[in-house]
Amino acid sequence: MTETLMAGLLPFEHEPYFNYADPQVAQAQREAFAQVREKYVGKTFPMIIGGKAVTSADTHDVLNPADTDEVVWRFSNASAAQRDEAIASAKAAFEDWRFSDPMQRASILKRAATLLQQRRMEFIAVMTLENGKNWAEADGEVAESVDHFEVFARETLKWAAGKPVYPMPDEHVTMTYEPLGVVACINPWNFPSAIPLGMALGAIAAGNTVIWKPASDTPLSSYLMVELLFEAGLPRNVIQFLTSADNDVLGDPLVDHPDVRMIAFTGSKAIGCRIYERAAKVQPGQRWLKRVIAEMGGKDPTIVCADTDLDVAARDIVASTFGYQGQKCSACSRVIAEDSIHDELLSKVVDLTEKLQIGLPEDNAPIGPVIHERAAEGILKYIENGKKTAKLVTGGQRAEVNGKKGGYIQPTIFADVKPTDPLFQEEIFGPVLAFTRARDWQHAIELANDSEYGLTAAFYSRDSHKISEARRLIHVGNLYINRKCTGALSGTHAFGGYGMSGTNAKVGGPDYLFWFMQTKTTAQKY
Repeated sequence: MTETLMAGLLPFEHEPYFNYADPQVAQAQREAFAQVREKYVGKTFPMIIGGKAVTSADTHDVLNPADTDEVVWRFSNASAAQRDEAIASAKAAFEDWRFSDPMQRASILKRAATLLQQRRMEFIAVMTLENGKNWAEADGEVAESVDHFEVFARETLKWAAGKPVYPMPDEHVTMTYEPLGVVACINPWNFPSAIPLGMALGAIAAGNTVIWKPASDTPLSSYLMVELLFEAGLPRNVIQFLTSADNDVLGDPLVDHPDVRMIAFTGSKAIGCRIYERAAKVQPGQRWLKRVIAEMGGKDPTIVCADTDLDVAARDIVASTFGYQGQKCSACSRVIAEDSIHDELLSKVVDLTEKLQIGLPEDNAPIGPVIHERAAEGILKYIENGKKTAKLVTGGQRAEVNGKKGGYIQPTIFADVKPTDPLFQEEIFGPVLAFTRARDWQHAIELANDSEYGLTAAFYSRDSHKISEARRLIHVGNLYINRKCTGALSGTHAFGGYGMSGTNAKVGGPDYLFWFMQTKTTAQKY
């Protein structure tokens, strides 16, 4: 059955990245920025409720992180009545969408992949203007979104086929999977395309309907993705798109609503734990136990053994620490190096870090701003406290960029960081790296596991025994051997962590859709 459904699909291949070293490609991207500025900057965008564009007199500004004096666009703030209307619309739409043909769903996602391929540079430019990613970082995310469409199209068909059971001589028994209902997707600002899309496609591919709540800092990247899905043929009432800068409207009340069957969340540990706790309470009129999936960040270590290539390790550490200013849940934030090579590795990492240029994301600078001033202030507080407890090796200050107002912070490295230090234990979500010595590689693994988080880790060694032990002992959801701990690819590196990193729902993996379904066993007597 599965083979028959999949027969019309070509073998999956990851979407290749743009080569911005090619002058023609770089010029095309510059032209895309000009077109996006002409097409979108200064406009006010609606919500989508019941398939219709809905506006509100109450709006919020979306600022360019690279120059926070620039309002790039505006979005409506939803009212409580609009929120409830959207949930009612999603509930009504579920009664049709739940019975939609899986091939129809897969075809819509395949069509969406093609449409996004045609508009990649536009989506990259939008993302850069609202969340401060440079071209390569934004391209990586949009390419991942193309992959999501392709992967989820295939997963739709696989799960529609059900699973085999052990047979009975006098019964026909099937195990099938059915959708849950209305899924609220509460999304972060750092990956405003790929993360909400992954959660929403998990819901949609399984036959659920979606309340899509983007982060208030980055709504256009999400809005354009939703409209692209509609263009690809998704019925307009399957997704309700709600925006607001007021968490009192789209925070707890959305989680608590008795008609919301499931919450899919990516964000901070504090908010994730709050959602998990509130969702556990059965509200009046609620007829189920709500399901929650949550991805809540990390404090990701890179372990470097004495037998490895230090130049390769240093290159990967810098890329995974300071790419997108460290604002990734998978970013390397701790380096744990064997004592014998610690100083040499630190020197190589510092040398590469100090060559990084800080500038405007729109100009494709390697290092840009953090998302907003609140984030910058929080990061700088960690840095100032770190100066009292560890050795500041490089960075540690704000940076100035062409007189622009934004959260520009120098890439910062601390050494002699103790395992009890907040620099070692707490997620900073910025361009800050902690170096810690280990007696040997076993001690390094112990230190790496000394964390409430367990999302990603990298382990560098040429020794097969050490690698085998690392695979067995390092307590994370995504372990990378001799490569950087960022850059998970949809369909290949199923992504989700242990511990306080979340519920381990592995987006882009072969069992992700199970989280959005319930299982039915049907036995028919002959």
